[in-house]
Amino acid sequence: MRVYVPLTLPGLAEAHKTGELGSGPLVAYAVTPALREWYLSDDIEELEYAALSRAALGSLRLLATEPGAPRRRVVVAVDVPDRMAVADPDRGLDPAALGEVRVSGTVRLVKAASVHVDAGDAETDVAAAASALAAADGGDDDAQFVVDGAEDHELLWFATQEIPGLVGTGD
Repeated sequence: MRVYVPLTLPGLAEAHKTGELGSGPLVAYAVTPALREWYLSDDIEELEYAALSRAALGSLRLLATEPGAPRRRVVVAVDVPDRMAVADPDRGLDPAALGEVRVSGTVRLVKAASVHVDAGDAETDVAAAASALAAADGGDDDAQFVVDGAEDHELLWFATQEIPGLVGTGD
């Protein structure tokens, strides 16, 4: 199963250093039955893009709690055995949990298929979105508009071999 793990650039640097995204349970996003029902599509590429978008929002939530991290969303696409990724049936149709899965066990970075990161020109909008997130969660429509502004930026695709350049180690 392909899962999308939200991170920050410092989180990606740590994963590069240790060779692991972490030991479970990790929060990730995937094409779950609830996501399929919500998105109303049978096109797997569209569904995977929706899961990636949910993970990008998860990365934004991490950025909101890490004020020192560069304001760029990071998502790592990883293939894990189906048994390792489980959706919480009690949160199935909760809009905040669509596509959310818990990944058990250790997730090795060598299992990553790709990395998705904001371009530098997204930093201003991502910073504003991270700052507005709490107000948006509280129902503030203006803040939600700011959060949605980050979604106007497509995450760029990177091969896993490009991780050293992304985290500045230049290995």
